[in-house]
Amino acid sequence: MRSEHRPLLTVFCVFVGVLLVAPTLVVIPVAFTSTRTFQFPPPGFSTQWFEELFADPAWTDSLSLSLRVAGAVTLLATALGTLAALALVRGSGRWRTPANAFIMAPMIVPGVILAIAIYYVFLRWQLSSTYLGFVLAHTVVAIPFVVVPVSTSLQGVDRGLERAAASLGASPLVTFVRITLPLIFPGMVTGALFAFLISFDEAIISLFLSGPFGRTLPVQLYQSAAFSLTPTIAAASTLIIAVTTSLLLICGVVASRRGASSV
Repeated sequence: MRSEHRPLLTVFCVFVGVLLVAPTLVVIPVAFTSTRTFQFPPPGFSTQWFEELFADPAWTDSLSLSLRVAGAVTLLATALGTLAALALVRGSGRWRTPANAFIMAPMIVPGVILAIAIYYVFLRWQLSSTYLGFVLAHTVVAIPFVVVPVSTSLQGVDRGLERAAASLGASPLVTFVRITLPLIFPGMVTGALFAFLISFDEAIISLFLSGPFGRTLPVQLYQSAAFSLTPTIAAASTLIIAVTTSLLLICGVVASRRGASSV
């Protein structure tokens, strides 16, 4: 692309970004309104809706469940996704193509279809509306988001370093821990952050698996919006936006440092 066209492309990208993000950002001022109605711009400033959010057991229990599920999913998806990436990148044979397609399927299959399939299976296994059910279902969706950055990191690893370690007597396990793991660690961190983000924001599958005593924060948000419209919903939405934006910024910083270190 010609250099004189780059400012125009930058302006266009900024315009598209603002057009997509602006409707979402309207929720933030509404979360600090002083009235009980959705009014923009707010007539006054108040933090009462955040106080109500953290004082209501329905909201705090759903937030706690979302954090506990997302934490477990992060650990499980990162471990399984890293192993899958190692098999796909370092393995050989015709099985890699169908295996890669199978692992990446949750990113391609529509969320509703995937949710119905998981709900049907988990209902027979009595995992619906359970902590374990949420963790397993979210892990299935999160693994592809770990495999992609870890696979990219593995493809950039110099195999000569591993062969040098092996020639000096290091076992495959020691070589992986001392040589390979530090090199792919930024990709694992990126995948872990995305796994947490995917689990924390997951709504469709959680809506199918939720019950009266097990609701994640997105499900609680959806049900509250369906039955009682109060600015507490905006406060919960603002909390989700803050967590999501923070994790995306961290992912951007990790990716930029990884790119700078590879130059």
